[in-house]
Amino acid sequence: MVTNFDCDVAIVGGGIVGATLAAALKNSGLSAIVIEANPLEVAASREQAYALSPLSGIIFQKIGIWEEIIAYLGKYRQIYLSDADDPQIVKFKTVDLETEFLGYVAEHKTILQSLQKYIDRCANMNWLCPAKTCGVTYEAEGAVVEVEIDGHKQQLRTKLVIGADGARSRLRQWAGIKTTGWKYWQSCVTFTITHEAPHNDIAFERFWANGPMGVLPLPGNRCSIVWSAPHSEAQAIQKLDETEFLTQLEYYTGGFLGKLKLESDRAIFPVQLFQCRHYVKPRLALIGDAAHRCHPVGGQGLNLGIRDAAALAQVLSEAHQRGEDIGEVKFSNVMNAGVKSKT
Repeated sequence: MVTNFDCDVAIVGGGIVGATLAAALKNSGLSAIVIEANPLEVAASREQAYALSPLSGIIFQKIGIWEEIIAYLGKYRQIYLSDADDPQIVKFKTVDLETEFLGYVAEHKTILQSLQKYIDRCANMNWLCPAKTCGVTYEAEGAVVEVEIDGHKQQLRTKLVIGADGARSRLRQWAGIKTTGWKYWQSCVTFTITHEAPHNDIAFERFWANGPMGVLPLPGNRCSIVWSAPHSEAQAIQKLDETEFLTQLEYYTGGFLGKLKLESDRAIFPVQLFQCRHYVKPRLALIGDAAHRCHPVGGQGLNLGIRDAAALAQVLSEAHQRGEDIGEVKFSNVMNAGVKSKT
């Protein structure tokens, strides 16, 4: 029997989604420990940028970090969608949503460093890093997480474990939770460029026969680009001589941005879609890429994870206020037939 809890919630994975959950629990009355395998500065150093929806902005605003990061975000007032060389463009404008911006673009370090500092200021939140999660034992009244720090193993007792440890989630695998989905025939090449276009407030996506290309504006006349192509073609794109690479990129971006300059290395990753058969089990909940993953077209992956964190924080806070056991799984009548029978 698990007693003498070290925390109410143990969050395995200190990336943006896990850190968002911890930050959102600040005023919940619950205590949390975020277990991250890398030093904080390493976790925040990833060269990646994300499209943020207006709803993600609202979530960060309610948490209390929005004012800190807004000045460092790309902001777009229009979205252009086009089909390869077809001259017609579908345009979305702020009047469609009656908002100042249609969305934002944030670099990984901008969001995560802000969340890290915020969590450091929360009396009920703590970091455990760098720490390797070696296993979890689930019991009726709690869970024991085994972690390794500087070669020494120790146990962390908690009421609920959160898997925010990414698409290859070990917590998901250890719990025997299956996924449904498929691997696409594409990989994505991601990188950052600078350009000469006079305006930098348009996000656009061009749909080619070999895959979509998304272009997201960043501050300082920069853009983050996600270039999708069949696996072998994506690998060839990544290895192109820089001059040839930029020549092809200028063609594929349709000249919208003028002359381009490569600012970062070209990273590559295969595209996958999956959905967990269960997001929760007793004493365990999965969020972000640990629970689901989708094609980057539309830029919804991280936004889904941020919404996961916000929704779970609300559920846990309300359950705690009612004096309920936050690690207990309760199924509604609607879910009984479709989910409980599979547990």
